[in-house]
Amino acid sequence: MKNTIARLAGALLALTLTTSLAAAQSKVTIAVGGGSCLCYLPTVLAKQLGEYEKAGVSVELVDLKGGSDALKAVLGGSADVVSGYFDHCVNLAAKKQELQSFVVYDRYPGLVLVVAPSRTNDIKSVKDLAGKKVGVSAPGSSTDFFLKYMLKKNGLDPTSVAVIGVGLGATAVAAMEQGQIDAAVMLDPSVTVLQGSHKDLRILSDTRTQKDTLETFGGEYPGGALYSTVAWINGHEKEAQALTNAILATLAWIHSHTPEEIMAKMPEQTVGKNKDLYLAALKNTIPMYSETGKMDPKGADAVLAVFSVGSPEVANAKIDVSKTFTNKFVEQAKKTTGSAK
Repeated sequence: MKNTIARLAGALLALTLTTSLAAAQSKVTIAVGGGSCLCYLPTVLAKQLGEYEKAGVSVELVDLKGGSDALKAVLGGSADVVSGYFDHCVNLAAKKQELQSFVVYDRYPGLVLVVAPSRTNDIKSVKDLAGKKVGVSAPGSSTDFFLKYMLKKNGLDPTSVAVIGVGLGATAVAAMEQGQIDAAVMLDPSVTVLQGSHKDLRILSDTRTQKDTLETFGGEYPGGALYSTVAWINGHEKEAQALTNAILATLAWIHSHTPEEIMAKMPEQTVGKNKDLYLAALKNTIPMYSETGKMDPKGADAVLAVFSVGSPEVANAKIDVSKTFTNKFVEQAKKTTGSAK
C-alpha cells in the first residue's frame, strides 16, 4: 500500500512539475523565409532537437515563401521573430524601421546565381541577363537584393531584368527545368539538386564558401539570423535570450555531428525523396554555419556597403549599422553556459 501511494505521489509530482514547466514557457512564433532551404537549417533543427523547449520557450515555426514574406509577418504582427537574412535589418533602417538581429547562424549567404539548363549556351555572364526573366524566392527578398547587386556590379541597370518570384525549393527547380525563367538566384539544396540532373549547369556567382563570398563582396557577408523589431526585443529579453541559447546549442550540435546524423534529425518532407542529393548539399553547406552566433561588425559593414551600391535610398540614409544588430544575448549565453566562443 505504501509503495502504491509513493508511486502515485511521485507521478503527481512529475505531472505538477511538467505542467508548471509548460506554463512557464513563453510562446514565440518564428516566421521562416523558406524552411526547406539549408540556409535556415539551424532554426528548423533546433525545433527537431528540442532545444527551444530546453531553453524555456515554446516555438511555432511558420514556413513562408521568402524572406520578404517572413518580414511582413513580423511587421504585420502575425509573427514575433524572423528567421531570415540580416540584410533586411539594414534595408529597413533606411525606411526608419528599427529591426535588429540578435543571433547569427550563417557566416556566408549561400546565394547562387544559376542559369536555366535550357539557356546554358546563350547566357554566359551576368551581362547576358539583360532583358531576361530571372527568378528569386520572392520580390524584395535577399535573393532579389543579391540579384540587383550583381547586375549593378556588372554595369547593368537593376531594372533591366524581369524579376519573378519562384520560391526556394521544388518550385524554383521546376521553374528552371521547365524554362519558365532564364536564370535564378537559388540556395541549397536546390542548386545541388539541379546539378545532379544537369552536369553542365552554369553558375554565374556563388557565395557558398568563404573564398567565393570574399570574391563577390570583398569581405565576409552574414546571411541567416534571428531578428525582430527593437521594440519586441526590448520587451521580450527573456525570450530573445532563450532563442539565442537554443540556436547556439544547435550550432554546437551541428559542428560536433556528421552530415548523416544531421540529416537524420531533419523532417522527412524537408529532406525529400533524394537523400543522396540532400546529403551532398548539406556537406557543401556545413562550413557556412556559424560556430559563435556572433555578428562580425565588419560583416555588417559589408552588407551596408553592398546595399549602398544598389540602393540610393540606403546610400543616402546615413545608417548607423551598429544599431541593426546586437551581440549581447550571445555574450550572455557565453557567460552562463560557455556555449559561444
